[in-house]
Amino acid sequence: MSKEGRLSMFRAFQSRNYALYFTGQSISLIGTWMQRTGVSWVVYTMTHSAFMLGLTIFASQFPSFLFSLFGGILADRYNRHKIILITQTASLVQAVLLAILALSNHYVVWEILALSAILGIINAFDVPARQPLIHELVTDKRDLPNALALNSSMANVARLVGPALSGIILEAFGAGFCFLLNAFSFLAVIFSLLTMKLSTYEPRSGKRKATQELAEGFMYIRKTPAIGMVLLLLSVVSLLVLPYDTLLPVFAKVIFSGNATTFGYITSCIGLGAVVGTFFLASLKPGTDLKFVLLINTLILGVGMMLFSHMNNFPLAMLFGAIFGFGAMSQTTICLTLIQIHSAPEMRGRVMSYVAMGFFGMLPLGSLIVGGVSQSIGAPNTLLVQGVMALIIAGVFSTFLRKDRLSKKDEIQVEVAQDQVMNEL
Repeated sequence: MSKEGRLSMFRAFQSRNYALYFTGQSISLIGTWMQRTGVSWVVYTMTHSAFMLGLTIFASQFPSFLFSLFGGILADRYNRHKIILITQTASLVQAVLLAILALSNHYVVWEILALSAILGIINAFDVPARQPLIHELVTDKRDLPNALALNSSMANVARLVGPALSGIILEAFGAGFCFLLNAFSFLAVIFSLLTMKLSTYEPRSGKRKATQELAEGFMYIRKTPAIGMVLLLLSVVSLLVLPYDTLLPVFAKVIFSGNATTFGYITSCIGLGAVVGTFFLASLKPGTDLKFVLLINTLILGVGMMLFSHMNNFPLAMLFGAIFGFGAMSQTTICLTLIQIHSAPEMRGRVMSYVAMGFFGMLPLGSLIVGGVSQSIGAPNTLLVQGVMALIIAGVFSTFLRKDRLSKKDEIQVEVAQDQVMNEL
């Protein structure tokens, strides 16, 4: 890659605040994935139940579905920077409590589920504020798609490094040490937030009832198909395809006769594919048809899952895992990019709250379904069915995703339509 290409791939780092945010979040997310891997492994080791794995994910994410709409209202009403400082501090406390519980070696599954649910509630207020904050951190708004792609690459590098470290630490030191390291990792993101130089926050005038603001957000999404269709796609994929994480401990322990390190390697290989995918997205030129890229990556996701599902050779399985990791990462990255690009600034928090509701609502429900189905037909067959569902979803949404980029005339019409929607609100 040329020097110009490398500079283009990392152009969002020219914004000091975004560079600080990226650095702090990178460290914190590695700790988050260490904790997530540790929790899944501990629960499966204690219960040997795929359904309990699904229930664990449900407990950590369904509260986000319940409270994310209120999180979106707060994100639009108040200072998002301060909201994130509060949520990240609360996440640090949750990690410390989980570490104390594990280090004491006197814990049961329901205690882990309860702390997971607390984290889910925290995330309900964190996500709707954190995603729109990126707009405020990027100085040149033309760099926003690049910043969002780099954000996803950050998350997937953490997904690559975190589980691998977690697997090693679980075997050597136990789950408590994993959770403690995650607690320390939050100090990095809190430090980055405190050292940012942001413009003075101006409170929004004319606050209304929460129900009215929620209704406005829903009406805005319904009358903006460029947002509504993408949100529907993300929700369906989150329900039927993306909960593959539920099955990975089963593949590690039963299919490949491994241990916590094996589980870490599987998750990291999937993360490696996702990292490659995110750097691919970050290198795309401005104006690239992201909807078509989303269609192709959905097909890659389905085929990769089908090939991985019944592969008994571990190295080949890791290759196919990396392939469907490449496809999976595009789901949230491109969907978030498209939604944020088309969202009006004053609606962005509420739009992201509906996105969080769709993602955090469907993913835990899907985890319960996947965990229950795998108890009947086995993990390999369940993953095979999920791969087939990805192909079906790609076919159903293909007409929408294959549309060419809007012409300048159409873009003007969209802007006029959005203005009309806002006037009606």
